[in-house]
Amino acid sequence: MRVAARYSHLNGEEYLLVHRPELWQEVLATIEQVDAKSCKTKQSKESRKQHKLLYSPVDMNSAFKAGFEALGWRERRNTFWVTDDARILRNVYGLRDSHQKSVIEASGKTPILSYNQTDFIKERVAVEVQFGKYAFVAHDLFVKHLSFYVSDIIDVAIEILPMKELEQEMSSGVPYYERDLLNVIRQGRGVPAVPLVLIGVAP
Repeated sequence: MRVAARYSHLNGEEYLLVHRPELWQEVLATIEQVDAKSCKTKQSKESRKQHKLLYSPVDMNSAFKAGFEALGWRERRNTFWVTDDARILRNVYGLRDSHQKSVIEASGKTPILSYNQTDFIKERVAVEVQFGKYAFVAHDLFVKHLSFYVSDIIDVAIEILPMKELEQEMSSGVPYYERDLLNVIRQGRGVPAVPLVLIGVAP
């Protein structure tokens, strides 16, 4: 695969070039080593694309996973406790997860264990590869990456998305770079409040 486009939000790419150039090169190399042709294995059952061979999100995710894990990138979870009282949540969010639970219990509320998970993290850089449904991108950008950044687990995030030219040869409902670039830009320069790089990939 190739990097067809990229966008640096809050100097995400610049941070990588200065502070983590070797990790930035690993990300680019991992993208390049994915053999797109070998991932074109999904037989479409949709009326508009019937009998057409499409790119398989499962196969592409597996190829990215193999590439990143070979370089030492690993999945990571950020656990935390929640409850139904906004005032309590504001007071506990910055605390360690073990302390969050005790504060919620001391307030007479029931603590609920929750978590955010990201695909790959290495040396405070997070990568999400998103070939799923388009709604998942907003969750990545405005929930996952932000959660890891605010929790001081990462310094920058990378979101890998298909370009429109790739999305057109996938099942319906898949995200594409051009649309999610607009979704970031129209929020304003400071939202989401986490340095990140959007990468659009194509065969």
